[in-house]
Amino acid sequence: MNAEGEHAEDHQTQQEQASPEMVARIRESFDRQGLMAHLGARITQITPGRVNFALPSRPEVTQQHGYFHAGATSAVADSAGGYAAYTLFPENTEVLTVEYKINLLAPAVGAHIEAVGTALKAGRTLTVCQLEVFGVLDGRRKLVANGQQTLIRVNPSER
Repeated sequence: MNAEGEHAEDHQTQQEQASPEMVARIRESFDRQGLMAHLGARITQITPGRVNFALPSRPEVTQQHGYFHAGATSAVADSAGGYAAYTLFPENTEVLTVEYKINLLAPAVGAHIEAVGTALKAGRTLTVCQLEVFGVLDGRRKLVANGQQTLIRVNPSER
C-alpha cells in the first residue's frame, strides 16, 4: 500500500487507463488557465477521475509567516478537483465549479504542495470530488487541507 492507503497496482492500472486524448484535452485546457500559470502550478498526474497538481514554494505564493497562502492552497485544490471531474466528461463539454469547501488542517509548508482531486460521484450534470492538499518536505507528505467540491458539466453553447 502507498501513503494514500491504496494498492500501488490499483493506481498503476488507473494510470494505464488514461487515454492520450484525455491527457491532451486536460493539458490543453490547463494551459489556458492564467491563474495556474501565474501561481506556477503544474499537473503531475492524470488518471480517469483523479488529477494531481504540484505548486512549488516561492515567496509569491506564501503569506506573512512563510506558509503557503490559503488562497494558493485553495486555488490548486479547486483546479485539481475540476480536472478530476473533467476527465470523466464527454469530449464536447466543459466544467465549472458550483461550490467547494476546504478545511485547512495544518500550516502548508514544504518544498511544494501537492493537490489531489478525486471524483467521488459522477452524474449526468453534477459531479462531487474530494480535495486533498499535502505539504511535501524531504519526500514526506503531510495532509494540510481537505475538502469537497461540486462541479457542473456544461455544453460550450450554453455558456
